[in-house]
Amino acid sequence: MDPAVVIVNPAAGRGRAGARLARLQAWVQRWAPEVPVRVTEGPGHATEIAASAPPGARVVAVGGDGTVHEVVRGLGGERILGIVPIGSGNDIARMVGLHRVGLERALSTALWGGVLRFDLGRVGDEPFASSATAGLDASVARRAFDAPRYLRGLPRYLWALAAELRRLELPQARVWVDGREVYAGPMLLGAAMNSVTYGGGFPIAPMAKPADGRIELVWAGAFGRLGVLGILPRLMAGRHLGHPRIGHAGGVELRVVFDRPVPLQSDGEVLPATGVFEVRVEPGALRVAADPGAREGLVAWARERPLRGEKQVVVGPTA
Repeated sequence: MDPAVVIVNPAAGRGRAGARLARLQAWVQRWAPEVPVRVTEGPGHATEIAASAPPGARVVAVGGDGTVHEVVRGLGGERILGIVPIGSGNDIARMVGLHRVGLERALSTALWGGVLRFDLGRVGDEPFASSATAGLDASVARRAFDAPRYLRGLPRYLWALAAELRRLELPQARVWVDGREVYAGPMLLGAAMNSVTYGGGFPIAPMAKPADGRIELVWAGAFGRLGVLGILPRLMAGRHLGHPRIGHAGGVELRVVFDRPVPLQSDGEVLPATGVFEVRVEPGALRVAADPGAREGLVAWARERPLRGEKQVVVGPTA
């Protein structure tokens, strides 16, 4: 098998990843004892571990979008991303088809599954797998860190959104896509999307395809507080693009210039506020163990590798 390392963020999913650590370690010890399991000790540690993995290694992120984002920061060297989604949003896992697959199945895919190539986005020098946003959504991402522990996914996003709407003030913006100006005026938000969803499942960019060499920019123009609340049902259903104050354009280079600094985020990680939001795409630059077809050979592999002191194994690693 490829060299690999499993990186666990025990704080992910409001502590759910840490609660499953013993189960995960037992599975890895049984099926892949040569693979180290590393537990992060704080912000940025996952990036350090990923960057120290051998070139071409499989680097498995156990956690949510924030954990995956940190691992993506440290990949390079044709390393392969594996994802075991235990987070509050898991939009990157949704993007590559690994949402709700279960711990053991996700681990087996990460370590032995087929490798697919997805596009990688960059906002400035910061990479992102799923989304980068400017304006209200970035403010919501920042506010979501203060949400009650029992809230996850869409409820967590909605809680943070309600808090941010209390102080809503729209900046003026000009938008260029591949050098062509496509919008000028007040802007509630701009979302550069490589995936369909963000914010824990909001289908803001139903046209997005993560391996087509493009980034889809969706923006919302002049919306007040009531307008935001009114558009939410359409956004949750993916039917917002027909609204006259919502625009969309796709390309390889996006540029939004605001009249004042606005907050940014990359895969849910808050970035410093700035007046310029620049995004570009690197086609096929993100290698992800996301093809479940390779699981077909796992049972045969397991039969050839019985545990010490046991009879032949008849159930593969996905069980």
